[in-house]
Amino acid sequence: MPQLTPEDIRKRFEQSREFNDLFEAFEEALRLGLRDIELYRLLFWNSALTPDEVCMFGEKLAAEFPDLSFDVYMWLASVFNVTYAMYDNYDLAFRYYRKAAAAKPASSDPYLRISECYEPDLNIPPLDAIIHFLKAGAPGLEQPKPVFEKLAHFYDLRGNDEMSSYFRRRAEESSPPPGPDPLPPQ
Repeated sequence: MPQLTPEDIRKRFEQSREFNDLFEAFEEALRLGLRDIELYRLLFWNSALTPDEVCMFGEKLAAEFPDLSFDVYMWLASVFNVTYAMYDNYDLAFRYYRKAAAAKPASSDPYLRISECYEPDLNIPPLDAIIHFLKAGAPGLEQPKPVFEKLAHFYDLRGNDEMSSYFRRRAEESSPPPGPDPLPPQ
């Protein structure tokens, strides 16, 4: 196999519609140790790939470069959320938001993003699953306030005023204390 340059790999990820070409370029990118997440995002967004193929590439990339796993999982989730939403395929998005949360437990991003996916008319992803995910992750977050606010909102949607009030209080309690007043300009 002829060696591909990073530019050749980029072009294939963007333009190729053949799985074998994409796979060859991906393998070469890994062999070269290319760690540019922007490069792999082109591959993830390639419309010629099936969801299973996108998962395969993403899982392999995350295994090869564990320090990139959070970004890989967040991008996979966003790809499945946007690209396959028309098929009500939020399961893959939810799977990768969970993996992102496991890769970086203190980050609120996966929790907030899955909250944005909720379609109330269709109840997808299921509200119970989202609530469970948010409640499980909130205690370990650096900044839990926005997640507590989402929980309050979701309990509002369910008509559970008691739990909504509880999470509103938790959000207020998690706010940093106000700092000293700035000095007036001189």
